[in-house]
Amino acid sequence: MEADDEELRELACQEVPALSESRDDLEEKLRLLLVPKDPDDDKSTIIEIRSGTGGDEAAIFAGDLFRMYTRYAESRNWKVEVVEDHPSEAGGFKEIVFEIEGEGVFSRLKFEGGVHRVQRIPETESQGRIHTSAATVAVLPEAEEVEIEISPTEIRVDRFCSSGPGGQSVNTTYSAIRVTHTPSGLVVSCQDEKSQIKNLEKAMKVLRARLLEKKRAEEDARRGDKRRAMVGTGDRSERIRTYNYPQSRITDHRINFTTHGMKAVLDGGLDILIEPLITEDRLARMRGD
Repeated sequence: MEADDEELRELACQEVPALSESRDDLEEKLRLLLVPKDPDDDKSTIIEIRSGTGGDEAAIFAGDLFRMYTRYAESRNWKVEVVEDHPSEAGGFKEIVFEIEGEGVFSRLKFEGGVHRVQRIPETESQGRIHTSAATVAVLPEAEEVEIEISPTEIRVDRFCSSGPGGQSVNTTYSAIRVTHTPSGLVVSCQDEKSQIKNLEKAMKVLRARLLEKKRAEEDARRGDKRRAMVGTGDRSERIRTYNYPQSRITDHRINFTTHGMKAVLDGGLDILIEPLITEDRLARMRGD
């Protein structure tokens, strides 16, 4: 009997290191799960992409980013609706604003705001030189009407004919909408729908989202809050990621994360970049950063 007890003791001792490691892992996961949830995580999202430095190549890259986000949305069964777009004659977009609706949209895309830089050889480059261009991305949680109240006296609504690339009119009805919020000077246009009412609804969604972002930024500034360094401030001047085509490499500068699966990412496989950012954000909030 004593011999059996000794064997059991030895077996138990051998299992202690593995069980201790498992316990530590479970405690870490539990702490992460106890981190308060961002109240905006379940909201639909407004994304604005604008071409930056780099001329035509920047506009083409803005189009590549739009395609990447729409492919990612498709993979998660989210709905994408364009609110406003200004195509470039060379391809891509000078600017495009769109809404993504679905479960947990903001929770997964909120880290995409900032400057996205691309390094590649343009098709028009005869010497094979690598050019650097950039596009800015803003990610705004959709604001509820109760969060942002807009008085009818604070807005001016202009109606005009929709236009395509080069400014030519694409229809003869005044369905396009331009909303100006006079107190802030913010202007939102929408001409994607044939219905004037639907265009106005979309424009108001974007206006509320921009006003909510502005309100929160002002509140943070008044309190002197330090935004988390890892995810940055969402400032469009902050470089967050570089896409290097010759080496098929994407680097996220906030967490020093690199992947060489560029084609898969640009085809919508964004989770390889998003998951490490979510984990790092939870760890930072757990530490109280």
